Amino acid sequence: MPQSWHDIAAMRLSFAIIALIGLGCAPAAADDVPLPHPRPPVWLEPLTFREAAGPDFDSADVTTASSDCRLRLEKVAAIEPMPRLIGPGACGGGDMVQVNAVLLAGSDRVEIKPAPVLRCEMAEIFAAWIRDDAAPRVNAIGAELRSVDNYGDFECRGRNRVFWAKLSEHGKGNAIDVRSFTFADGRTFVLTDMTTPTDLRRGLRESACARFSTVLGPGADAHHDGHIHLDIAERRNHYKICEWDVREAPPPTEVASVRVPLPTPRPMNLGKRINHSSKL
Repeated sequence: MPQSWHDIAAMRLSFAIIALIGLGCAPAAADDVPLPHPRPPVWLEPLTFREAAGPDFDSADVTTASSDCRLRLEKVAAIEPMPRLIGPGACGGGDMVQVNAVLLAGSDRVEIKPAPVLRCEMAEIFAAWIRDDAAPRVNAIGAELRSVDNYGDFECRGRNRVFWAKLSEHGKGNAIDVRSFTFADGRTFVLTDMTTPTDLRRGLRESACARFSTVLGPGADAHHDGHIHLDIAERRNHYKICEWDVREAPPPTEVASVRVPLPTPRPMNLGKRINHSSKL
């Protein structure tokens, strides 16, 4: 007679096996039991570019092998070549550069702060926009462009930072977010600020939409109310998206002068005056 619940469980298991054999069935082998699907690896953005490149990266290839794009870009921008960046799916890419500054005619340069990491093709188009479009338009209002505020560049993430969304062009090094321009006299003009000269913003919008395949700013969605997104996404039939409303500040409202009635004078305290007079 069984002495514990272990013995009872063993007996029940034996009876079940005997019953299965009697019905012509055999218990499934351990190898026939399907294993759960392994979880996909979690992508953690590398802390350094060397970490992203992996053990097969040869640093000598970065400085010696220059693409035709990089040779052209070096004439108009101060750049540093980057290793091939590796990420999940299409994230990352080759021929990546860090753009420290755009070189203007003469010895002037426009610093990009912080220096963005972009694919060379995107960096070349961005440098041309700063050099040939933005800087001359700034000069037209009597100022000199000295730096550009970079609000976002290469980052392995989905669009608008939505989890599992389609890969953003930022994840390919094909996009940059521009927030403001700083002039030689120290003034900073935010491109989405309605107090920034309207003609300047209109000219920048027109030139950006001509060069880039995507331009997003105020009016596109809430994610782009405070900066201008520029990218070179490839679409069918070279379709472009240009959504940047150049908004103007509303005219100041005139406040009509209103005559405020004076308060009614307080009545004289005759009793106090009588008492005061009696002391004389």
